[in-house]
Amino acid sequence: MAQTTTQLQKGGKTTKLIRPMYTIIFCFLLVYIHPTSTIEMWWNLGLQRVEVWQKMYMVGAQPMCVALKGLSPGQIRICQLFYDHMPSVGRGAQLGIRECQYQFRNRRWNCSTVNDESVFGPVMELGSRETGFTHAVSSAGVVYSVSRACQEGQLSRCGCSKAPRPPTIHKDWLWGDCGDNIEHGYRFALGFIDKREKERNYPRFSRGLARMLMNLHNNEAGRRAIYKHATVSCKCHGVSGSCSLKTCWQSLPDFRSVGNRLKEKYNGATKVRFNSRGTRLIRRDHKFNKPTKEDIIYLDDSPDYCMAKPEAGVLGTVGRECNWTSKGLGGCALMCCGRGYNSFRKKVQERCHCKFEWCCEVKCDLCEYFVDVHVCK
Repeated sequence: MAQTTTQLQKGGKTTKLIRPMYTIIFCFLLVYIHPTSTIEMWWNLGLQRVEVWQKMYMVGAQPMCVALKGLSPGQIRICQLFYDHMPSVGRGAQLGIRECQYQFRNRRWNCSTVNDESVFGPVMELGSRETGFTHAVSSAGVVYSVSRACQEGQLSRCGCSKAPRPPTIHKDWLWGDCGDNIEHGYRFALGFIDKREKERNYPRFSRGLARMLMNLHNNEAGRRAIYKHATVSCKCHGVSGSCSLKTCWQSLPDFRSVGNRLKEKYNGATKVRFNSRGTRLIRRDHKFNKPTKEDIIYLDDSPDYCMAKPEAGVLGTVGRECNWTSKGLGGCALMCCGRGYNSFRKKVQERCHCKFEWCCEVKCDLCEYFVDVHVCK
């Protein structure tokens, strides 16, 4: 192994310190690969190609974990200890990004990604409801992905769920088949995701402390959207499918239902401020209920997202498709912010009149038709 020598002067004597070269390289990478950007996020793992994870197993955890963009120093250490979990983290981040884009597909801000380590751009620097939702759904995605990976035997430190038998299960039914290990998924997501928030100390009443507390709260809201809503799946046994006996196990909720639940929390999110000591966040308006650990909180009002503001990460709605018949958020009146819209006809091709032919082929015709498209001015 290559070594470097450093000379120190102490008491008139010269002392040589020999350090392994990889220590110097590690420190260099921490400085240059992981700048102190406030919006550099681990969500970037959701945009990595599969080849990155395959390379991690070939090259080894230590160099790959350092090179992964978006990880904080503490998350790099967790990566090195749980490197087989990192593909699941990437899949969880990807799951959260896709669900965010689905839930906001008809809104002015549609959870669009950008090509840097922030994933969503400078808009995440604002402590808005959208930022709160993004933290929550990404955190939920990691719990979901890691829990399922445990159940499928992909990870070395966990296996099937050992959750206790629910009291609602019939006493004659069997419990404990290989269920989703939501407990391990929750614990790992708690340690990994919250690590970057807890690595720095902020003074009371500071913006940094407020954002840290907001992010931690919303991370937990996302984890609870999985952990507190686990379901039970069962399969029947018996002669000719009589279902005289059942085997049941713990199962993850459908992730679309998780996204829907978090979207409801987004719609009812609570605006917060510091308490009198500047150490924790409390609701700004006491007319509303105190937020629970499953609710989303935010600090700043959202912009209208109507016009592009690149410095703020706002893309605007010019050129966005809208529904001229809808009076909702996806309708042209609201989506286009009163600017009006342009209409044109677009040719669409798709497979049609599909038939199954023995054996074993499906043949389809190619149909063409025109649709009316409306885009914001």
